[in-house]
Amino acid sequence: MSKTASTRGATPGPPKYLVTGGAGYVGSVVAQHLLEAGHEVTVLDNLSTGFREGVPAGADFVEGDIRDAARWLNSSYDAVLHFAACSQVGESVIKPEKYWANNVGGTMELLAAMRSAGVRKLVFSSTAATYGEPVSTPITETDPTAPTSPYGASKLAVDHMITGEAVAHGLAAVSLRYFNVAGAYGTPSHVMVGERHDPESHLIPLVLQVALGKRQSISVFGDDYPTPDGTCVRDYIHVADLADAHLLALDAAKPGEHLICNLGNGNGFSVREVIETVRKVTGHPVPEVVAARRGGDPAVLVASAATAQERLGWQPSRSDLAGIVSDAWDFARGRNNGA
Repeated sequence: MSKTASTRGATPGPPKYLVTGGAGYVGSVVAQHLLEAGHEVTVLDNLSTGFREGVPAGADFVEGDIRDAARWLNSSYDAVLHFAACSQVGESVIKPEKYWANNVGGTMELLAAMRSAGVRKLVFSSTAATYGEPVSTPITETDPTAPTSPYGASKLAVDHMITGEAVAHGLAAVSLRYFNVAGAYGTPSHVMVGERHDPESHLIPLVLQVALGKRQSISVFGDDYPTPDGTCVRDYIHVADLADAHLLALDAAKPGEHLICNLGNGNGFSVREVIETVRKVTGHPVPEVVAARRGGDPAVLVASAATAQERLGWQPSRSDLAGIVSDAWDFARGRNNGA
């Protein structure tokens, strides 16, 4: 839990944070964690992919675009946590200009607004897509970055921009490169938040749709990889563990430094392990259909989180796959029942 003290001159009170994209999946959970830690939170989101009901009670909400952040950002804020981005890999291949304009251009405007307002701390939502095809496993922050999509390239470009901002203007910045985020989170005072992409492209919610009867089967893209059961292996992290890392990053950020940390469990689960876990958690059959491999799918993507453990003091505590699936199942059923 963050212990960051307010830096707003002599003005007393809790730290105040701007959360861009705070109506989305990860951003809304982080916003809720900040509120639980006693901080003041303003969510900025244009609701293009986020959901108004996901903004936690107690947070101020501004419906707007990060390109216009200068209209709301001022010296009363202690830091920005930046989640606002287009994030569909497939779409980025078809519409790369959208990803350059929003992810890169939008962040340039945000950095300029922060500079003008004197807000000198940033936590950025980066991605494992910056690495592309891994050269080794587990992946470390010093491994080569070679994105295979405009989405990954746009996130890497932002990381480079942040490094320059830190060196030139003293920004205290941390980029957190997520691997596979999953699960759901809620409290008695906050609606449960889980994955609800449109179109859905992530494995766990897709398999849960089969369990709910919304899909006839789940496609397994390739069963001849050099892995124990022949299917791809991925590193899954619970969204609440991810949120914990963001609060710790606020404390770890140092002026003039851009720290980059991978976030993952360091252990991978195969596609078939995920499907079997869904069967056990839900009690429903999940038919699977083997399909051809998809181009660009590495056999194994697993993170080394040693830097996050050393520099942030972060340790995931919800790494059990059954627990992750169980939370996601509760959220999926709630949505299916109209909650």
